[in-house]
Amino acid sequence: MKLTDEEQAMLAGEMGEPKRWAIDHQIKVGGMFDAADLVPVSQAHMMADPESVGDAGVSFMEDLADEGARVAIPMITDPRGVDLNYYRPLGQTEEMADIDRRTIAACERMGILMTNTCVNYQTIMPPVLGDHVAYGDTGVVIYSNSVCGARSNFEGGPSALAAGLTGRTPHYGLHLDEHRRATRRFVVREQPRELTDWGVLGAVAGKMAGSYWAVPVIEGLEVVPTSDEMKHLGAAMASYGSTPLFHLAGITPEARTVADVGGDKLQAEEISKADLDALRSSFGAKGDKIDVVVFAAPQLSLVEMQQVAGLVDGKSFKAPILVCTSPQVYADASRMKFVETIEATGAKVLEGTCYYNQYAREVGEANGWKRLLSNSAKIVNILGGYGYQPALASMEQCVASAVVGEIV
Repeated sequence: MKLTDEEQAMLAGEMGEPKRWAIDHQIKVGGMFDAADLVPVSQAHMMADPESVGDAGVSFMEDLADEGARVAIPMITDPRGVDLNYYRPLGQTEEMADIDRRTIAACERMGILMTNTCVNYQTIMPPVLGDHVAYGDTGVVIYSNSVCGARSNFEGGPSALAAGLTGRTPHYGLHLDEHRRATRRFVVREQPRELTDWGVLGAVAGKMAGSYWAVPVIEGLEVVPTSDEMKHLGAAMASYGSTPLFHLAGITPEARTVADVGGDKLQAEEISKADLDALRSSFGAKGDKIDVVVFAAPQLSLVEMQQVAGLVDGKSFKAPILVCTSPQVYADASRMKFVETIEATGAKVLEGTCYYNQYAREVGEANGWKRLLSNSAKIVNILGGYGYQPALASMEQCVASAVVGEIV
């Protein structure tokens, strides 16, 4: 791999052991993907929830901090695994909370900003067209690549940390023009109407694409999706297909036309109403009892918080409702009384967490929750592997179902 003089100095240990470890790690990752060199990045975003990190991971970060590690670029974090203001009622243990506290302390010593969000593109310095970044969360990566036109691969936790320490990442994959060209061309026949519809469309497209290296271009949409609709579309696509980039013809910045991304040379494949209905039907049915309703994955925007507050206001529920949002949105939602309105009903707003990465299996077992209902196509795909029987419905249907304790 070709290295600059500064990078050679890092590798030689002239800038300290943390940078030496970081660039050595990046050279090994880059070698795996035949990267010719490293590319400077403007930001890094790391997944470091305690369920994933564990004791070994937090000890590793503490050691780096002890050795004087400091990030070289702005670096932010994904949702935490524990809301430290509300973890005992969920059945989370003191050990879980302690790992989170230690992780936070180690990150802060390295200069990492504890943003605790998977929707940073809606809240914190979103990347811009052509901006090289090193992001970890799947929903963050696909939105930033597709909607913002930035450039990032899926960075594992150690790789994101390495990027923060060096200000670089291996120059491969979606940092290169040739890997951003469309490889599949999908035509939509049924127009999405609300958030869950956009998530279902993303899920179907992701399943059909089926590969990290597949880049779908989608045409036939009659409306420009909002930021929240794009968020659900991308998060589900990444969850079902490991997809880090999509194009919407005439909508997303790199695809003013299908031809801009090479889609005109691809055979068109139809995404039909039957395809969308088949995916919906695999998650719950009318009359099924529900144990908990979760709005999360991705964390809710301020607009979604307003929508939830409006739907739950004045109601009482037979099934508990959990709402996950970022600390940035939580502050505004509190100021605007959305949190107060939601929690007045007995529902709970969790700050800086996202349900599936907060020991979801342990929380479910502690509370006896099996049947979980959500409007997120991403979360219902994930939680089947955590011992749940997940069901999917619109935000309105989720709230109405919580009132009676079964899917309406």
